[in-house]
Amino acid sequence: MLNHKAPEAMDEAMLDQHTFRQGMANLGAAVNVITTDGGAGQAGFTASAVCSVTDTPPTLLVCLNRSASVFDTFKTNQVLCVNTLSSQQQHLSNLFGGKTPMPERFAQGTWSTLLTNAPVLEDALVSFDCEVVQTMSVGSHDVLFCQVKAMKQSYGLNALMYFNRGYCEPLPMC
Repeated sequence: MLNHKAPEAMDEAMLDQHTFRQGMANLGAAVNVITTDGGAGQAGFTASAVCSVTDTPPTLLVCLNRSASVFDTFKTNQVLCVNTLSSQQQHLSNLFGGKTPMPERFAQGTWSTLLTNAPVLEDALVSFDCEVVQTMSVGSHDVLFCQVKAMKQSYGLNALMYFNRGYCEPLPMC
């Protein structure tokens, strides 16, 4: 009989920012480049804090730090595209996740638009072209509820995944 010690449970009083972040590092996620274009200009950033809300109407949520340099651009434009990166696009994740000037970010990759005019990465695994329909402030971030207006998919690619503070080697396709 195996004797496994149960993981130590923590109560709210012990749960500080560092501990929470360490726990979240164990939650694997797809890597996305979130883009916008409109009256406030063009901008983009890398995010893993994206998930489905409902399919009726098709809606995603995207979390954006209010201290991010792109925050005001996204808030003003009210449209965005969630471009889910393939395992071959780690360089775009790094580019959009750093301090690289916007024109240099968008000089990489091939871009088009769908309905909202937010930049769509042509060879992304999937791109969700969205209108921001609701925003909720929680802590340091705004949660953007984004109704999907159009979508474009690629096939035969693996997703770029982020887990334990690093990119994961792609698994064979299921």
